Amino acid sequence: MPLGGLVTVRLCSVARPGGSRSDWHMPNASSDLPHVAPIPSLMYGTAWKEERTEALTRLALRAGFRGIDTANQRKHYFEAGVGAALEEALRTGQTSRSELFLQSKFTFLGGQDDRLPYDRSAPIGQQVAQSFQSSLVHLGTEYLDSYVLHGPSSRRGLEAADWQAWRAMEALVEAGKVRFLGISNVSLEQLQALYAKATIKPKFVQNRCYAKTGWDRSVRALCSAQGSVYQGFSLLTANRVELAGPKAQGIALRTGRSTAEVVFRFCQLLEILPLTGTTQLEHMRLDLAAGELELSPADVSTLENLH
Repeated sequence: MPLGGLVTVRLCSVARPGGSRSDWHMPNASSDLPHVAPIPSLMYGTAWKEERTEALTRLALRAGFRGIDTANQRKHYFEAGVGAALEEALRTGQTSRSELFLQSKFTFLGGQDDRLPYDRSAPIGQQVAQSFQSSLVHLGTEYLDSYVLHGPSSRRGLEAADWQAWRAMEALVEAGKVRFLGISNVSLEQLQALYAKATIKPKFVQNRCYAKTGWDRSVRALCSAQGSVYQGFSLLTANRVELAGPKAQGIALRTGRSTAEVVFRFCQLLEILPLTGTTQLEHMRLDLAAGELELSPADVSTLENLH
């Protein structure tokens, strides 16, 4: 696997069920950004790391990660800490901006604490613009590879606020400041509504992924039909019971790999882009090497039906 779990993507090809990540196409890429990173096959997630964020992001970059996920939501993320680690890596020549795939998020008031990255009294569109500009400052970059709506404003349907936010995010793509848009923590119904009415469709859909729902099978199927990339988080912590069972453990034992490596490789074979938030350097390196693991069709079927 290339450095950092990165893969080459053919811009005009279309994803095929069970195909490799190199089969993913990349619509809506800004023509003003000719030298940019490919979509990674594994991303490092920086949530819930607080004062350790800078050090752990630095460690992840050293391990080889080039895809970094964060959010301008101080309640659960420390985006400026991510930026400090990136600044050092860029300054020392460890990597370049064109090798980095940076993803951040806009979070509505309901998901924030009192440390807001925007004016709470501003219209939603202005809040998106203010939060985005703050993210650029935090991360020391002039553009983002992916900008994600950090969950709809309500649990059911899409409200006016969601559309206002999405239109403001679309404007960032049109201005050449963002390559791709995404949405997270979204239901099948909400995603269907977004695909139906969005001018720029979400390239990424990021959900907590449960084995008991067939690894979010219905949402993944819609993503595949629409040419979007499904990103899965909490793949290990959300599935502790299933992964501790004899089926998953048997595959790990037979392959001589950790359960995490097996799960990440399985997800890649399902066209899921996994996120890992491990805090150990050795685990980071092993997670990145998961792409080299061979799983049989029977292994994939067993894991897909753990529930």
